[in-house]
Amino acid sequence: MGPAAHAQFLDLVTEEFESVDLLPADVRRMAELVQFYRDARLDPADVSVVANAERLGITQIATIDRRDFSLIRPRHVPAFRLLAEVLA
Repeated sequence: MGPAAHAQFLDLVTEEFESVDLLPADVRRMAELVQFYRDARLDPADVSVVANAERLGITQIATIDRRDFSLIRPRHVPAFRLLAEVLA
């Protein structure tokens, strides 16, 4: 995805964002995810979203990164509902 797609995505969800801090337990979970899915080469931003979502019980993720978030199996639900599914 290029800058135009990223900007369009951010414009779409601007009002829906909630920022939360990472806790030490989240960082440990991030390390677990990176290790478990090492062949997928997940980046810290994606696994931080997963760790926070697990801790907060969030099941819907607004993202255009379907590959990584479709791959990851969170602890609290069988799979995340991703942006396209949430908006449908």
